Amino acid sequence: MKDYIHARLGQEDRAVLQALKQSTGRTESELVRRGIQLIADEEGRRTSALALAGRSVCRFKRGPRDLSTNRKRLEGFGA
Repeated sequence: MKDYIHARLGQEDRAVLQALKQSTGRTESELVRRGIQLIADEEGRRTSALALAGRSVCRFKRGPRDLSTNRKRLEGFGA
């Protein structure tokens, strides 16, 4: 079963869609479906900071409280 949607596009979005249509040879429907899939894939890859920290959450009871703000403690990290 096919479902249809209607979307309102501004002039800029319409121009981008037309340019993509010409440069890729795809239909408007194919481009919209591909865009939806890309966003869905991107959302699926998002991971929370809590999930990234994993089992280390609440593991450390003591330590300096100024680790992220004291410039001396940040030497050697980042650019």
